[in-house]
Amino acid sequence: MTSLPLIYVPIDTPNLQTALDFAKICQETGQGVKLGLEFFNANGPQGVAKVRDAYPDVSIFLDLKYHDIPNTVESAVREASKLGVNYLNVHAAGGTEMMKRALNGTKEGANAAGVTTPELIAVTLLTSMDLDDMKEVGLSGGPVELVTRRARLAYECGLAGVVCSPIEIAALRRDIGSEFILMVPGIRPAGSDADDQKRITTPKEAIKDGATHVVIGRPITKADNPKTAIETILASIEA
Repeated sequence: MTSLPLIYVPIDTPNLQTALDFAKICQETGQGVKLGLEFFNANGPQGVAKVRDAYPDVSIFLDLKYHDIPNTVESAVREASKLGVNYLNVHAAGGTEMMKRALNGTKEGANAAGVTTPELIAVTLLTSMDLDDMKEVGLSGGPVELVTRRARLAYECGLAGVVCSPIEIAALRRDIGSEFILMVPGIRPAGSDADDQKRITTPKEAIKDGATHVVIGRPITKADNPKTAIETILASIEA
């Protein structure tokens, strides 16, 4: 597989050809794709395989956010790990046993298929949620406190990293260190609409604070020229 990119572009579409078109752009720019629930529910594992086989140099983050009882998650992740992707994720809210079992399933599935074991990371708190949303569903404390607690738990379970918002990057770097992977959505280039994201920042600030990867969707996928949009974002980070 290729070296891991800075940007992962969410391919939120049921259309396989559209996904392939964006994967081509990502291969040309050296960036990755994030295949989520909409794509997976429409195209299944076969769709993931088609993207992988068509553009083998593109890093794939399979974003399915597994959250269920430990045995179910372990079995599901075991199968997903056979697809030859770079990243898989689970919800840290599932707890210690679920995350440990998921990590075991990741290794077993990859070994059975003869592919590189994906990095398993944990979702801490959706970037569409803020303090009011947390209170509404009965979560105590603030986002930084909750995310830090869940990230520490994921680290202790042996996971490679977490998905977090830009607001928590600095706290996680202080608490866990520089090697822990931080996959950061909620990224919007200066002047872009926030859309349904609530805890956001610019790509440059996220990387400066310590993000490993940034997830940037609509500013790229809805741009008149997505390739140019990616190149402009990369230039802004390097500047």
